Amino acid sequence: TESESFLRGLARDGYVVATEEPSGRPYLRAALPDEINLPATDDEVHSLLKHFNFFTPLGHLDQAIDAHTRGDWAAANAQMRTFLEGVLDDIAKHEFPADVENRKTSENRRTLLAEKGFLSSSRNEMTTDGKSFVSGLFKMLNSDGSHPGLSDEDHSTFRLHLVLVTSRTVLRRLYFKH
Repeated sequence: TESESFLRGLARDGYVVATEEPSGRPYLRAALPDEINLPATDDEVHSLLKHFNFFTPLGHLDQAIDAHTRGDWAAANAQMRTFLEGVLDDIAKHEFPADVENRKTSENRRTLLAEKGFLSSSRNEMTTDGKSFVSGLFKMLNSDGSHPGLSDEDHSTFRLHLVLVTSRTVLRRLYFKH
């Protein structure tokens, strides 16, 4: 319904409707800890994607957010994985254009980012054993697939937060490198 979409949009922007006790009057309150600041993170990710002309991942992010706002969890989840994969692929192409030609899969391009030091092996961001943060994140993003009924609002929102914070981190790294 429209009210559910509105409430999800508010939540994505970091607010929820709460009820005052004992009056029962509704009011808006912050939904997320200040450290995450999801609306600012979302804005920064959008700005950085545009700065680097990463328009395909930008389109996937916008579709993920739109689907999440509508409550279409499976579609949102599928777009989030595609978005993050696209961000890391585009970073590999941007930073290592000669080397990326021999890397036919996204997983191989993520490995290239680790081999070149863009993703840190020592901080366990990306390792070759598949037990790193990035490998685990991609396994989690694919765990339920993109089929209807295999996710819920909490799980999809968790994915959205992880993907936004992770993409902001790597896009900032790219930005400050140049």
